[in-house]
This record gives sequence, C-alpha cells and structure tokens, in this order.
Amino acid sequence: MYKRADVKVGFACNNHCTFCVQWDKRLRFKPRSLEEIQTIIQGEYDKWALYIVFTGGEPTVHPQLVEAVAYAKQVGYKQIQIQSNWTNFDKIEYVQKLIEAGVTEFSPSIHGFHKETHDRQVVTKWAWERVVKWLINLRKLNQIVIINSVVTKENYKEIPELAALLIKLNVTQFQFAFVHILWSAAANKEDVVPKKSLVMPYIYKALDLAKKAGIPAYTEAIPYCLMQWYEWAIAENHMPETSVVDAEYRVDSYADYRWSEWKSKRENCRTCVKDKYCEWPWKEYPDMYWWSEFEPIKKD
Repeated sequence: MYKRADVKVGFACNNHCTFCVQWDKRLRFKPRSLEEIQTIIQGEYDKWALYIVFTGGEPTVHPQLVEAVAYAKQVGYKQIQIQSNWTNFDKIEYVQKLIEAGVTEFSPSIHGFHKETHDRQVVTKWAWERVVKWLINLRKLNQIVIINSVVTKENYKEIPELAALLIKLNVTQFQFAFVHILWSAAANKEDVVPKKSLVMPYIYKALDLAKKAGIPAYTEAIPYCLMQWYEWAIAENHMPETSVVDAEYRVDSYADYRWSEWKSKRENCRTCVKDKYCEWPWKEYPDMYWWSEFEPIKKD
C-alpha cells in the first residue's frame, strides 16, 4: 500500500473556526518558504511517499502553492491533494493553475447544510456560498472532490441534509469527522462538542443515503461499538500510512501517533471482539462525557 505525506505549508488562515486544532500557530509560525517545502517534498518522497496532501492552516493563502504542487509532480508523486476551506478561490483561473501544476484531488470542507450554521462555525461571512459555488465548479471541471465535515454540537442534526446536498452536488466522497477536543474546540467545548450517542442517528441516516446513492462515505473518531452494521464506513480502516510534517515536529506514522497519543480506551474495552481494530474515541472525550456510551461488542 502506498504511503501518504501530509505537508503543512504554513498556518495562516482566512477563517477562525470554533473547532480549530491549530490554535495560535498562525501567530507563531511564518509560512514555509518554497525552498523549505521543496526539501520536505523530496524528503518524504525518498521515504516512499507516493501521495502528498498540502494542508495548513489554509494552504491556498500560501503565495507559492502552485509552484509547490508543480515540484511535487516533478519529483514523482502519483496523487496530489489540496485540503482547503475553499473561501480563497475567487477566480477559476487559480484552480486551473493548480490542476495544470498537478493537483489530482481537491478536499474542501463544509460544516453545515444551512449557510448560517457553516458561517458561524468558521467565523467568516459568505463562506458557505463560496464553498458550494466551488464544489459545483470543481465537478464541472471533472475533478475528484473529497469532502470533510467536522461533526459539532451546532451541526449534527443537519448531517442527513448535508449528505443529501453533497450527493446532489455529485461529490466523489465525503466524511464526517467527530470534533477533536483540542485548542479552540477545548476552549469552547460546552458549545462545540456533542454527545456521540445523540449524533449517531443522524450519522446513520447520512450513511444510508450515501450507500443508496453509491457514493463512498466515512466517519472518523467514532468507535466500533457505535458503528455496528456500519463498520464499512469507519475511515481509520481505509486510511493509508501517513507521515505528518507539522510546525515543530515530524510524525512518521500518523496511525501509530493516533493510537499512542490521541486515543484512549478503558479496561472494559479489552473484552470487545473489535479491541484489536478499534481506535477508540479521542482521549479528551471521556473526560467530558465519561464512558457510558461505549459498550463492548461481545460477538461478531
């Protein structure tokens, strides 16, 4: 299986999301120079990465993103993805430059069916309308579009409607990632973080819609015990091995890092038949809502 490199080109961003996990990095770190990014691109390729994802912050605010993409293609990457909040795409010519440079996948984020829901969470006016506009344009350009939506207390009841909208827009794939309770989300956790047991009925409806439409859909950071009969949609089972080049450190295996640093389980989880495979919730979640929602699965 191929390896993926997640490269953060800088931490500047034109949104101020209530659930942002990058916190004050936009203030503490300057954008990486093109030379620095090129060195990282080559280094990750030399470590067997064939798939690269440009992230941030917001990568499209980096003035030399197109050149970085072109260099990744020149080096030999087979797949090149841009993860973006998509509010920085004012002209279709910019998107065409990215495509010509070598981008093979676009991963916009949208966090609500209602525009007010999305805009409140990203703290940017007209953001929802810009995202939807560019989803339509990307499909007209015949591009692969992989959507990520963060599941929060404010948007979880809209998840089936959002799924129906994404299906109507003919996106390639979408994912609902449960909010990670770090930094901005931690500071606002009473307003941002829902109980997973309340979220799940809406997740099931969205996954049912996706399956009926034949569009791949996934969840992230939701354990097996809450995903029974929907195990096919657990994103962690499909993620390629990924290295992450962050501001101050490099993680060689994001999977190992999740298991060792970011997820946690109680002793009772050891009795679950899925124990060897389940990544459990983000470790901050039980501190907020405890463990009563998670019951070990006794048999397949």
